[in-house]
Amino acid sequence: MRIYTDEIINAICLHMADRRGVSPTDVEAQLSWDEEYGYTAEVWVQGRSQYLVEANLLEAIEQYLLKQYQLRKFRSQITLDADEEFWADIED
Repeated sequence: MRIYTDEIINAICLHMADRRGVSPTDVEAQLSWDEEYGYTAEVWVQGRSQYLVEANLLEAIEQYLLKQYQLRKFRSQITLDADEEFWADIED
């Protein structure tokens, strides 16, 4: 299974909304990749900025898969990658 940029951002927004007790529409996220830090996301919740590292992104995707697809996957089964857009490959 593979999910793309839009679903990864949805996963991050839903995850951060749950953690902060706000509506998912109050959360914005932007994905990036850097040689030094790897995959990260800058997240804005109610006007406050926060950076998430790859482990946080994998946690958000893991929770998203469980809640949206009823799939119990572990972080070790999720691989992030990017070319012109971001995607996450999920092992069966």
